[in-house]
Amino acid sequence: MEASEELTGRIALVTGAGRGIGRSVALALASKGASVVIHYNESRDGAEKTANEIRDNGQNAMIVQANIGVAEDVEAMITTVIDSWEKIDVLVNNSGVIKDNLIIRMSEDDWDYVMNIDLKGVFLTTRLAARSMIKQRWGRIINIGSVVGLAGNPGQSNYAAAKAGLIGFTRSVAKELAPRNITVNMVAPGYIVTDVTENLPDETKDYLTSMIPMKRRGQPEEIADAVAFLAGQRSTYITGQTLNVDGGIVI
Repeated sequence: MEASEELTGRIALVTGAGRGIGRSVALALASKGASVVIHYNESRDGAEKTANEIRDNGQNAMIVQANIGVAEDVEAMITTVIDSWEKIDVLVNNSGVIKDNLIIRMSEDDWDYVMNIDLKGVFLTTRLAARSMIKQRWGRIINIGSVVGLAGNPGQSNYAAAKAGLIGFTRSVAKELAPRNITVNMVAPGYIVTDVTENLPDETKDYLTSMIPMKRRGQPEEIADAVAFLAGQRSTYITGQTLNVDGGIVI
């Protein structure tokens, strides 16, 4: 894949980039010329694979490990990136977890686990990465949400609450950082082909696909294309927005 020059000289940090949507986002940003930091928590092999693919295509990549819900881990991660590459221009908050259950059976630990990664983790990473962007008066922050945060879903009250909270977070931070030429947006995927969704029973996959007006599941690369657009030079007047990439499922 030959890189374009749109993001040449930019440093992009993608959390949860060892597989799935995060991996596709990292590859897409690298294809536009960015040097990419691949974050992982447990899947080091996946992170190494993503980084090596970027390097094989002639771009720079490094990997960093952190539990995105722990402040000390996030601080160490951001410090490593700044010490190595001096700045962060693009932040993609992609890390996310699920712990599904009906509300009457959901434990407090299940609730906290999802909130800690899917919402608090975005706060921790954004708070620190924004400092570099403010200093250089340029930045792009893209949060990966979900249409579940807009429509809800039985058995996912914790996940839906976290992703709905991310909408308000995105809008608020967008207003704070706009005067410094920093845009903050959210991409909300629908039913996307990932390791998690591939493990669903066939009847569940068929049912979910039938609910999509386009009658097909999305691909991680289609999410990555939206993120790459928001990270680039053609989205300079877009901030505080949620872009649904979902085949029309929440129409």
